[in-house]
Parts: sequence; C-alpha cells; structure tokens
Amino acid sequence: MADRHLLIIWHSRTGSCEALAEAAFEGAGNHARIMRAAEVQPRHLVAADGFLFVCPENLASMSGEMKEMFDRCYYPVLSKINGRAYATIIAAGTDGEWAQKQIDRIAKGWRLKRVAERKIVDTGAQTEAEILAPKAIAQDDLDEARDMGAALGQGIAEGIF
Repeated sequence: MADRHLLIIWHSRTGSCEALAEAAFEGAGNHARIMRAAEVQPRHLVAADGFLFVCPENLASMSGEMKEMFDRCYYPVLSKINGRAYATIIAAGTDGEWAQKQIDRIAKGWRLKRVAERKIVDTGAQTEAEILAPKAIAQDDLDEARDMGAALGQGIAEGIF
C-alpha cells in the first residue's frame, strides 16, 4: 500500500491557495503528491487514489486554471477513477459557494466520493487592491488545511477510502 497517494491539485494567483495546498501537502507527508493544475494530465489523476482540489473563487467561479484542468482531463479519466476520495479547499473574498458547487458537480460526474467536510477560507478581499494583493492566510486556516492533508493522506494510505 506504500504507493497509494493523495494528489493535491492547486491553483493560486495571490498565494492564498498555494499556501493552503502546501500546508495540506506538509500534513499528508509521503502519502501525497502536489501539482499545480496547469501541470496535471489524465495519467496523474488515474495514478492517484484520492484528490484534494484547492483553488480560489474568481467572479463566482472556480479559477480558470482549475477549470482548464477539469476540461482537459474530464473525458480521458471518465469511468477510470470512480469511487475515489476527494475533498476541497476554496479561498474566496465572500462565500466561495459557486466554485464549491462547480467542483462538486464535476466530482459527481467522475463519481468521486467526498470524504472530508468542505473548507472555504474567506479572505474578506472586496476592493480591487485587496483582491489583487498577495494574501497571508491565518494560521488556524493553515492548520486546518494541514490537518485535512494528514487525514486524507493517512486514510488513503491505509485504504480507508
């Protein structure tokens, strides 16, 4: 079971989701691989035993780079990853609900199984300057991402999900 792993797929423009993905990766340790969404190919998804999708909500949608990853990989892995575990972390200036719903719909089409409560980090960014500025994520949010990574990685490594 040593080769079972969580694939953490992330996209970030301002550093928020990169920091959250890195924290989750740190928590998962050698039970995870981490990749920027632009680098993910169908073979990476097929090789993984579970997924953590980490992205910002931009204009009431998941980020374009994350959407492009799903567009590129959706059909090539359809019916090849059924039943695998997934979880999400979304960073948003307001509520993150629409990005969350989009990812959940894609996961439903792939027949993935949510194995952790969704995590939405509200950065509170509302003005142009706040939205475009590099983000510092609160330590408690980073700790929760680290704990999520640890739980997902261990659960996958042990075959729990």
